Amino acid sequence: MKEIKITDIGNINIGNAQDQLNGTGVTVIISKEGMGAGIDIRGGGPASRETPLLNPLMQADYINALVLSGGSAYGLDASAGVMEYLEERNIGFDTGVAKVPLVCQSCIFDLGYKNPKVRPDKKMGYDACIDSELNIPKEGSIGAGTGATVGKLYGMEQSQKSGMGIYALQIGELKIGAIVVVNAFGDVFDDKGNKIAGLTNTEGTGFLDFKKEMYKSLTPKNQFTGNTTIGAVITNAKFEKSMLSKIASMAQNGLARRISPVHTMADGDSIYALSVGNVIADINVVGTLACQVMETAIERAVKMA
Repeated sequence: MKEIKITDIGNINIGNAQDQLNGTGVTVIISKEGMGAGIDIRGGGPASRETPLLNPLMQADYINALVLSGGSAYGLDASAGVMEYLEERNIGFDTGVAKVPLVCQSCIFDLGYKNPKVRPDKKMGYDACIDSELNIPKEGSIGAGTGATVGKLYGMEQSQKSGMGIYALQIGELKIGAIVVVNAFGDVFDDKGNKIAGLTNTEGTGFLDFKKEMYKSLTPKNQFTGNTTIGAVITNAKFEKSMLSKIASMAQNGLARRISPVHTMADGDSIYALSVGNVIADINVVGTLACQVMETAIERAVKMA
């Protein structure tokens, strides 16, 4: 087993565009040849586009791009720029009269980070595609991770900065990686169980016990203060949509191991699984590795921010 660059998996281009001043951005994953895709949604408040395409009963066997962005549901406008970029290059599903790019998207809620009136738009989506031509993906407070934060039980004042993390591995011919934007309601932990980011005290000098604070009140309240962890695992192993959705669900275990609490109604946690190769591999091996690379990518999202 060895660490590799996520772009070494092959048949993908990853790019970012962001507005640092206003605190939001876009990350795009493009496969010109098309990529199989599945999804697992665990949170209660996802903002998404074209996810029904990933239902095994739907006709499309692949998608052309996956967009991760800030802006909550407003950020879905970014996909229009990705559509334009792909159409210009004659990439998409051939309907007989036109090629229609198949683009899925998930968004984080980052409106509370800096300027809620500025969100990813068509131009930012297009710019992320232009950046993908370089295919040198970065981590931290960039792209969809620009406005990501964690530990928001008491709002932004006692939260901490997070971002986007990437990690990939290779075993023999099998390659698998994860890219994740950690914008969680809860805290983030390392592999030894130590809290590395999350809910702070009012002075910002130390951590509070998130669960203990949350348990102080059992009265229902609106805690939709800006959350959701979104991302994808990408592999060169060949799987159909139903199996990719299972791999995505196993990758969600990485969130459960590193984020607490997780998958709440205040989150929109959505993980995709993408297949861009023809390597034959056991789904249990790939799913277990998906969880492993997701765990490390989550930790890197915090540390690189």
